[in-house]
Amino acid sequence: MLRFAIRRLLWLIPSLVLVTFTVYCALRIGTNPLNAYLRTNPRASAAKQAEYVRVNGLYDGLNGYARGYFEWLWRFVQGPDSWPRSIRGRARVYPGLKDALTNTLRLGVAASVIGIGAGLVIGTIASLKPGKALDSTINTGAFIVGAIPPFVSAVLLQLLFAVKWGDWFGSPLLPPSGRYPAGHTPSTDGFWSIFTSPGAFFSDLWLTAKYMILPVSVVAIQGAAGYSRYMRASLLDVKSSDYMRTARAKGLSERKVLLKHGVRNALIPITTLLALDAGLILGGLIITENIFEYPGMGRYFLIATQNGDFPQLMPWMVIIVLSVLLFNLLADLSYAVLDPRIRLD
Repeated sequence: MLRFAIRRLLWLIPSLVLVTFTVYCALRIGTNPLNAYLRTNPRASAAKQAEYVRVNGLYDGLNGYARGYFEWLWRFVQGPDSWPRSIRGRARVYPGLKDALTNTLRLGVAASVIGIGAGLVIGTIASLKPGKALDSTINTGAFIVGAIPPFVSAVLLQLLFAVKWGDWFGSPLLPPSGRYPAGHTPSTDGFWSIFTSPGAFFSDLWLTAKYMILPVSVVAIQGAAGYSRYMRASLLDVKSSDYMRTARAKGLSERKVLLKHGVRNALIPITTLLALDAGLILGGLIITENIFEYPGMGRYFLIATQNGDFPQLMPWMVIIVLSVLLFNLLADLSYAVLDPRIRLD
C-alpha cells in the first residue's frame, strides 16, 4: 500500500500541472483580466497597463499562455507573498482566500458529518426490512427531499425561521443570512483562531451556531437524502453474498448479519462518493453560500469571476484540483482498509 501511495503522489504533480494549465487556458479564453483591470482602474495609463500585463503574464497566443502559466506557477510555489495581487484594490490574495477556505471548512465539515452520518444510519435502518412500511416511508421521503433543489429549500427555511417567525413572534428565530454581524466576524489569523477568536466556534458557540444552522441544514438535508438511498441500495446488494449466507447459517439474526458483516462491505462503493464529495466541498457550496451570503469559497469564486479577477481565481482553482486528486487517493487507500481482499500494488 505504501508503494502504491508514493506512486500516486508522484503522479499527482504532473496531473496537477496538466489540469491547472488547462484551467489557466480556459480562464484566459473565457475572461479578459486586462479589461477587468481597466474597469476597476479606468484612468490607468498605457505604461500601467503594460506593467499589469507583464506582472500577471497576460501574453497572447498559445505560446503566450504557456509562458504566462509557468511564470505564474513559479510565483505561486514561492509562497503567498509572491502571488500576483488582486485586480480590485491591489490587495494580497492569500488572506481573503484563507478566510474563505476556513469558512467553507466550517460549513462543509459540519454539514457533511450531520448529513452523511444521518444518511448512512437511515439507509441501514431502511435495509433491515426491505419492502416494508418503514423502508417504503424512508425511501419515498429521501426521494422527495433529495429532489428539492438547494436554492428552494434555502429560501423556504429563510421564510419560515426568519421572516414568518418574526411576523408570528415579533423577532426571527434564526438570521436569514450566514454572514456574521459587524464587530463579530471571527478572525482566521492562524489555525487556532477558528476556535479562540471572537465569534469563533468555541469562543461563542451560540453565535456561531445561530448563523450556521440554516446553511448547514440545507447542505445536510441533501446529504442525508442522497446517502440514505446509496446505503440502502449497497446493503441490499451485499445481502445475497456468500459470506452473508454463511453468517446466517451460523444462526446469527438478520440484524447482526447486516450490521456486523454487511455494513463494512457496503461502505466500499460509497467510499468513492464520499471522497468525491469531500474534495468538491472545498470548492464551496456555491448555491447555498450565495443565498445565505456566507463568505466561503463558493461566494469567493462568484465575486472573483464577476470581477474578472484572474489572480484570485487561479489559487482557488489549484486548491480545488489538489483536493479532488488527494481525496481520490484517500478513496483508493480506504478500499484496502475496508476489504482486506483488495491489494494495492
